[in-house]
Amino acid sequence: MTDEATKKAPQPETSPDAAAVDAVVAFGANLGDRYATLSAAERQIAALGGVTDIRMSTPVESVAITPTGPDPDKPGYLNAVALVRTTLAPAALLAALHDVENAHGRVREERWGDRTLDLDLIAYGDVCSAGPEVSLPHPRAHERDFVLGPWLELDPDAAVPGRGRADDLLAGLLAEGAA
Repeated sequence: MTDEATKKAPQPETSPDAAAVDAVVAFGANLGDRYATLSAAERQIAALGGVTDIRMSTPVESVAITPTGPDPDKPGYLNAVALVRTTLAPAALLAALHDVENAHGRVREERWGDRTLDLDLIAYGDVCSAGPEVSLPHPRAHERDFVLGPWLELDPDAAVPGRGRADDLLAGLLAEGAA
């Protein structure tokens, strides 16, 4: 990503009257310089209008997940989670995350394919919705140890809206051997 891409990134519209909400964003990359990409994406999100704070977890390695399950033959992922304080509406925040992905060369050719950057809106306050633009919480967040573990690092009391406490969900995954 160039500095020019950062300067020209569109800024989402914000409402001065909007109340700030805590959102959870998952980061993933399995192509290129994964550490540099996650770090650059964190800076870009922090610079968005309507974002007042961002805290990022320690990155963790994970095996690539494909439609048929984990695939250790594919390049591994570097994953992290960020807590983002924002006045952006969920759809506006998700659109801004997609802009950041695109600035890093994200290509959407196949579901769960290799990618330079993947940004998922995991939770937005306590909102539960299944709309066409954004589903909250993320429909598979409760099944992903590489989301739950980093999230718990930042917030030991984290909960996936409508699913339960993140520590209980992670313990269940570990007990099932799914993590």
